[in-house]
Amino acid sequence: MHNTTERIRRVKLRVGKKRYKRETRLLGGLSALCLVLFCSLIGIIDTIVGNVHGKAFGMYGAMLLHEDAGGYVLVAVIAFAAATVITVLCIRSKEKNKKI
Repeated sequence: MHNTTERIRRVKLRVGKKRYKRETRLLGGLSALCLVLFCSLIGIIDTIVGNVHGKAFGMYGAMLLHEDAGGYVLVAVIAFAAATVITVLCIRSKEKNKKI
């Protein structure tokens, strides 16, 4: 038999492991979603830039890609994604340091 303090310690350890596993799974899912959205954006930009005067000419998104502005839009999206990843990593690092 274990005393109460040992049981509480084991429960807290188990809860910490479950929370870490859930956060890791959630972060992996969000990373996969970000990758899918990024790849689809690359595909859409490639399709539209290759055919600016085609069926997407009148849409607002095509106006952003008119006269080589698509590169700027793509760089902005990549910069936003990179900043988001860096922010998440900093927050996780801060939480780890706080626990120690």
